[in-house]
Amino acid sequence: MDVLEFLSYGFIRRALIAGSLISVICAVLGVILVLRRLSLIGDGLSHVTFGSVALAMVLNVYPLAVSIPVVVVSSLGILKMTERAGIYGDAAIGVVSSVGIACGILLASIAGGFNVDLFSYLFGNILSISTAEVITAVVVSCAVLAEVFLHFEEMFSITFDEEFARASGIPVDRLNIVIMVLTAVTVVLAMKVVGIMLTSALLVLPAVTSFQNARGFRSAMLTAVIASLVSLVSGVALSFSLDLPAGASIVVINVVFFGFAFMVRRIAEGRAR
Repeated sequence: MDVLEFLSYGFIRRALIAGSLISVICAVLGVILVLRRLSLIGDGLSHVTFGSVALAMVLNVYPLAVSIPVVVVSSLGILKMTERAGIYGDAAIGVVSSVGIACGILLASIAGGFNVDLFSYLFGNILSISTAEVITAVVVSCAVLAEVFLHFEEMFSITFDEEFARASGIPVDRLNIVIMVLTAVTVVLAMKVVGIMLTSALLVLPAVTSFQNARGFRSAMLTAVIASLVSLVSGVALSFSLDLPAGASIVVINVVFFGFAFMVRRIAEGRAR
């Protein structure tokens, strides 16, 4: 099958457009989150997403309409617990994650068990992305990239030294809220790309891949974006060609890139000795 035939399918075009945009913002936010030692937030919020999807099925409404506000509120809850309750970030994520998965299991039971629709969100189905979800991905991606571009220096400062940033007059609290809200919405969108179970991988793997050889914050973001995009496109193509799960294919290719970047770094270190 040639490229033109591959792109002639509408569902493939929607998957590539929405998936590429989501993979870009996951890579950008992932670099910030991993450096701030909040890499587990993707996993925690994905558990909340599971609970919100189960709630949407109980209420018989469109899942994104429920998931986005619920996950955004949960992300802000994590932020407030770390600021006011004296709880470390990983512990706060654990609390919210536990509540999310417990509520999800209870609601799934009320809804009649784990049906086909719920399983599609658990494991992802990028090839079923709708036009409305493509539009949502475009809007969210523009918001994330605009925020990072307009406040790049401030983001850099609070990522590496939040106390210094606060002393310098940077609106740390506002930027923290913005980062958490954008991360929450991104996690919700990513569930259609790789599924709720693998969402955190889309945030973490491109970032840790870029850290193997990147020389700075900006180059780390660029490398993460490239690795994430190539993994997305390759994963969709592999999935369509070999009839494999798209989400798992994307994640496995991301792991391969990480392994390759790690080997390149070790070879470079060996030559430098």
